[in-house]
Amino acid sequence: MAYDFEKERNEAIAAGERALTSLRAAREELRSAGNWGLVDLFGGGMISGLVKHSKMGNAQRYMEQAKLDLQSFSRELQDVNMTHNLNLNVGDFLTFADFFFDGLIADWLVQDRINETKNQVEDAIRQVEDIVRRLRIL
Repeated sequence: MAYDFEKERNEAIAAGERALTSLRAAREELRSAGNWGLVDLFGGGMISGLVKHSKMGNAQRYMEQAKLDLQSFSRELQDVNMTHNLNLNVGDFLTFADFFFDGLIADWLVQDRINETKNQVEDAIRQVEDIVRRLRIL
């Protein structure tokens, strides 16, 4: 079977779009978790903590999906002779420490981790958007 560059390019674009969908969903959940985290940090109580952790769990699931989507995207990029190292760190967001200690320091650490992860996701979004843009003009 002959190599079909156009087909491979379209597959890579589709894989990139799937990765962007999961990354954007993770970003939205992280933004929401961060907002609830601020409420929690400034004395929001048990309800805000539960909502924050729910949002963090959602974000983690989207990030796990994004990691799979990014792996698929990387494989598709190889088919069009483009390589790019896309890495996303999926962590536990210090959930246990936040529930166990439920204090200002633990809340601050979780908030810091949410912000750090959100920055990583936003960086991955920019990278994938750039690569997809370049694929479209090939």
